[in-house]
Amino acid sequence: MEEREALDLAADWADISQGLRKDLGNQLFTQWIRPIQLGSFNKETGTLELFLPTDFSANWVLDRFHDRLSLAWKIARSEVRHVAIKVHPGRRKLADLDLRGDDGFGHRAANDATLAMESIGDDGFTSSVGLDPSLTFAAFVTGSTNVLAKNAAERMAKTEKPQFSPLYLKAATGQGKTHLMHAIGHSYMQAHPRARIFYCSAERFMVEFVQALKSNEMIEFKARLRGFDLLLVDDIQFIIGKASAQEELLYTIDALLAEGKRLVFAADRAPQALDGVEPRLLSRLSMGLVADIQSADIELRRLILESKLTRFAPLDVPGDVIDFLARTINRNVRELVGGLNKLIAYAQLTGQEVTLQLAEEQLTDILSANRRRITIDEIQRTVCQFYRIDRSEMSSKRRARAVVRPRQVAMYLAKVLTPRSYPEIGRKFGGRDHSTVIHAVRLIEDLRTRDADMDGDVRSLLRQLES
Repeated sequence: MEEREALDLAADWADISQGLRKDLGNQLFTQWIRPIQLGSFNKETGTLELFLPTDFSANWVLDRFHDRLSLAWKIARSEVRHVAIKVHPGRRKLADLDLRGDDGFGHRAANDATLAMESIGDDGFTSSVGLDPSLTFAAFVTGSTNVLAKNAAERMAKTEKPQFSPLYLKAATGQGKTHLMHAIGHSYMQAHPRARIFYCSAERFMVEFVQALKSNEMIEFKARLRGFDLLLVDDIQFIIGKASAQEELLYTIDALLAEGKRLVFAADRAPQALDGVEPRLLSRLSMGLVADIQSADIELRRLILESKLTRFAPLDVPGDVIDFLARTINRNVRELVGGLNKLIAYAQLTGQEVTLQLAEEQLTDILSANRRRITIDEIQRTVCQFYRIDRSEMSSKRRARAVVRPRQVAMYLAKVLTPRSYPEIGRKFGGRDHSTVIHAVRLIEDLRTRDADMDGDVRSLLRQLES
């Protein structure tokens, strides 16, 4: 690469990086975008290489940020037609640890074969080849927070005509909406082997639309798009503000619905919360069923972690570690499974046993980002409401069992859910000595192992406090 060209590319990358930092936030940017290094640029094919240090990071970035990076480079430099995301030559691979990006519902980054098929090329849209083979209904872990969306997705994939179309899946990042979209595609393809299926992100739709517009191929673009039997468009929020693309999507929806075709959309917000969307398109997006996937509760988080442990047999992961991860990493299921992967990778590479202490030491950043600032006052208030006692009993000197046990439970929760020391906790409970708090914590820990009712009470309180 000539020196001048390298400097120009570096300057463009600096501008693109600055925009991505604003869009993604400092944490995501630092973890995934900052490690990217510019590779070679082939003028003949218009292909720019971007290097990452490991298979894990390359797969993760390609799966989640490829469309965004491609569009950003096309805008910054028109001669860049393709962006190839690769592992830096000579870097160590982690494929043997099976640590690909996983959202906890089985959603992994594409494998090497899929990477080639997913690159944006002159052939236009990919169809069913873009579906991740691991993202099936069988691999989806179901709980109370996602059962409606799971059932609606299965209904959409059945052979009979769906009761509703389009299906709109609404969920925060890493909660399983992309997994369900791929699962619909797989299930529908099994029932209709000759069906044409198209899965893409809204950003990919935008890239293809712009390319067709520039190359005067809009007639072919429309014909190809409306020829699909099942249309799956992810992250629809990123089509906001693109008037011409919105109009084309609107006409496509109308054409497919008129022919009885199936449509599935997904976004991180409800249709009514999509700012900048034309009213007619908004009406089409919300005319079917809007299925909300809530954040996974602690029971579902446990199920997800337990489902992943089969990959690591015979490695032993104690129950208290699983309970700790499920209780503490509650913001994002993808982070939850990422934490488990990181912990197990460290244990395998160093030969150490997986313990609660190791989890606390190695997952500091993830744990800090997920801990909601629960206060002792909040804990006391919740415990008193649960056991139907007066708030003053948390600080009183009464020794009746009806108030002592709830007080001890509150002390235990204060130690588990807050960074406060034993003396600090004691002061919040009527100036009690730190030894009293230690006794309460150890007692409740012991009772949880022997008394199912006590364990159930503590689990209920944890769910309330961490929701």
